[in-house]
Amino acid sequence: MKSDAPPRHRLTVIAALGVVQILAWGSSFYLLSVLATPIAADTAWPIAWIVGGLSVGLIVAGLVSPRVGTFIGRHGGRPVLAASAAVMALGLVVLGLATSLAGYVFAWVLLGLGMGTGLYDAAFATLGRLYGDAARPSIGALTLWGGFASTVSWPVSAVLIEHVGWRGTCFAYAGLQLAVALPLVVLLIPPPPRLPSTASTGTGAARRRLSRRERRTFWLMASIVTLGSTVTTLVSVHLLVLLQARGVALASAVSFGALIGPAQVGARVLEMAGRGRHHPLWTLTMAMGLIAIGVGVLALGLPAVALALILYGAGNGIYSIARGTVPLALFGAEGYAPLMGRLARPGLVAAALAPLLGAFVLAHGGADVLLTVLAGLAAANAALVGLLWRATAAAGSG
Repeated sequence: MKSDAPPRHRLTVIAALGVVQILAWGSSFYLLSVLATPIAADTAWPIAWIVGGLSVGLIVAGLVSPRVGTFIGRHGGRPVLAASAAVMALGLVVLGLATSLAGYVFAWVLLGLGMGTGLYDAAFATLGRLYGDAARPSIGALTLWGGFASTVSWPVSAVLIEHVGWRGTCFAYAGLQLAVALPLVVLLIPPPPRLPSTASTGTGAARRRLSRRERRTFWLMASIVTLGSTVTTLVSVHLLVLLQARGVALASAVSFGALIGPAQVGARVLEMAGRGRHHPLWTLTMAMGLIAIGVGVLALGLPAVALALILYGAGNGIYSIARGTVPLALFGAEGYAPLMGRLARPGLVAAALAPLLGAFVLAHGGADVLLTVLAGLAAANAALVGLLWRATAAAGSG
């Protein structure tokens, strides 16, 4: 599918989507990183239930993501992203007003709808629908913006909590969704190009049947996304505990953990500097290789924690790009948005369940066992990328 998107400058569209992504991630996925402890102190609710709210939201996001992708394929991403901002704002208001666990969980159901319609997968699908096969550089540029989500949102959340409390923080983020994210989407995200005439019968860019070989490739990619989400979520949630179990002081563990963010952004800049001269599968290969090496160094207990986390962070950084560009390269722009929706579901569900898996392994096996599990999962994912190469080569020769 060639792009005949409206002539609005891509940098404007990417910048608008970038700000929307920072607010979306900060208002949902990264919210409890700062708010969980104040919520527990104020309400006396069990911390497991408080953190479990995010898991509920991620499961809801996974359930709706295929339909979201199909809708974007037919109608473009602007209405979906606008709805995301509105639903996230409503969810944050309900969260700020919650006086019971039932109300709290319901708020995360709403936030899950917002995540399913507004995080990376929906944004990647929007770019694919706008720019077709030429969307790869735009996807890479968008991940640069998204890389600053935690860097921006965590300090902002901390300042807001200090001045207006956790409930006021929720209301403030709701206001930002309505006053910033929603207008950016409505005013700066253009409508998509017209679909081919075949789309009116339910095929074309809105939906495309995969061949038998393509289905095998799709399921390999879905497995990679699932394992990738499991590994990265386990590291994000349990890293400080794992490092402390290896004898690293808390302050040092926090300092080591802070290396991941700059490594992510730096790797994305380097990948973009290549200007798409290599196939996105090379990006995915490098991503899973770096993640496997970084986690493996941690599991082996080698005295190279900083190097391990830099390698892991770099791999995780370019994995975000590969997750959006590999499906575009393998399956083409026709049907890209629905495919992204289908690929998002297992990854989001895995991200929801991974913290529970990590807590179980920590409780029954300890940090060494969890690190071994992480290393095994990361190595298995690198092997799956090898199988994806083989499947792609077989499809090409056929």
